[in-house]
Amino acid sequence: MSQAALQMNAVTSGYKASVVLRSVSLTIRAGEAVALLGKNGMGKSTLLKTVMGYLPKKSGAIQLAGGDITRFAPHKIARLGIAYAAQEQALFADLSIRDNLRLGLVKESTFDERFTEIEPVFPVFKTRLRQYAGTLSGGEQKMLLLARALMMRPSVILLDEITEGLQPSVIDRLADALLWEREKRGTTMLIVEQNVPFALKVVDRFVVLKQGEIVDEGNACADEAMEKVFNHLRV
Repeated sequence: MSQAALQMNAVTSGYKASVVLRSVSLTIRAGEAVALLGKNGMGKSTLLKTVMGYLPKKSGAIQLAGGDITRFAPHKIARLGIAYAAQEQALFADLSIRDNLRLGLVKESTFDERFTEIEPVFPVFKTRLRQYAGTLSGGEQKMLLLARALMMRPSVILLDEITEGLQPSVIDRLADALLWEREKRGTTMLIVEQNVPFALKVVDRFVVLKQGEIVDEGNACADEAMEKVFNHLRV
């Protein structure tokens, strides 16, 4: 079995006095992609924000590749190789596509090499790098969020509702980009989604979160995976 890339051990967190996550333990192996599924308000986004250090842990610990990051600040966690595409709009609308893409780079001198690598997956940006991000369509903005994450060459990617509000053709392109990233670099992924078919297409395994606790998990390729997840969403 491969080494754990990201591990949560009995993590409890929330907002001030409000507890949202309740003693959550989750291990994601290096190179594995896991979908975090569940109805709205169950703590999925809270879990990602907790991993990234935006929310304090009331108890428990988080490890990245075996190293403790429980008390690390978000910028330090990002520098260690976790890329986070938040559900909230995280682009700088008054900056160009190029400037948004380079924000995730430690050295600006690596931009051309990194962009050349991902450009075949995001051809829509090839001739539009000077365009302001705020003028992009909703689907193009989501693609830019993902492209910026891939530009970092992260060890772990956290995605929060990347397909929300998008048309099927854009969702297909995002799926292709994630599958490309997995095949090319073997990047570990934790994906929060409401679009269950999309999620199960790009991951190895799913876990279901209900009222801040993991209540089920399974193989994304299993014949009964879709029905199993939808049964939880209907309850």
